[in-house]
Amino acid sequence: MFQKIVQHIEDDFQSFLGAITFYTIIPLPSHWPQLFKQVARWAPLLGLLMGGSLGLTDFSLNFLGFPIMVRSALIIALWLALTGGLHLDGVIDTADGLGVTDSTRRLNVMQDSVTGAFGVMAAIVVLGLKTIALSEITNYRWLGLMIAAGWGRWAQVVAIAFYPYLKPTGKGAFHKQSIRLPQDLLLGLGGLLCLSGWLMVSDVHPWWLGVGVALTGSTIALLTGWWFNQHLGGHTGDTYGAVVEWTEALVLCILTCWFNS
Repeated sequence: MFQKIVQHIEDDFQSFLGAITFYTIIPLPSHWPQLFKQVARWAPLLGLLMGGSLGLTDFSLNFLGFPIMVRSALIIALWLALTGGLHLDGVIDTADGLGVTDSTRRLNVMQDSVTGAFGVMAAIVVLGLKTIALSEITNYRWLGLMIAAGWGRWAQVVAIAFYPYLKPTGKGAFHKQSIRLPQDLLLGLGGLLCLSGWLMVSDVHPWWLGVGVALTGSTIALLTGWWFNQHLGGHTGDTYGAVVEWTEALVLCILTCWFNS
């Protein structure tokens, strides 16, 4: 029994290391064992850590005297760099696919490595929204970054769990094949609700803000996956990335109403 528990802990740790490698460009020592099965379950917690790290970077830039607009642009650029553009690539490919009037050709267009006009426009809109929204968040920017990055990645887990995968193979197929319910959904949700609970009991903001963050984040996370499913009939690895980016952008936009002076 004890050996099984130890093995389970080792597998979870190796899976978390695999999530770091899969979702970020952070280099890990080559001799560290990694498991890539079920890495999606760690995405929301990884988002919270990423948001916190970006928040520390933003604090440092503020200490150095950078104005808020420049700081925001640099943070969004670093955010993009940390993921290696993994999710933004999904935004681009998904937009190109949705721009095709013939629904039978959409998956083929999304697989094409050539970037179309719709993809470029979608990328500009997402990056623009995130930069402008972050610039309008003047208080507790680190908290806003954690909230957006966490709920954005939980939205991906929701899309994986609830909707069919449209291709027999692909860069996101293994997520669907290895998802475990309900535990993989609850893991990230628990971390995000703990953050909202902290908001409720702390003196950072009124208690109702924690409830608002939880309701807003979960609603947007659920709706983005649903929207893409309605228009495509399911999901692919590209739409998983699109769900992350659009959820992050929309959550940041909502937070401008709460985290400003």
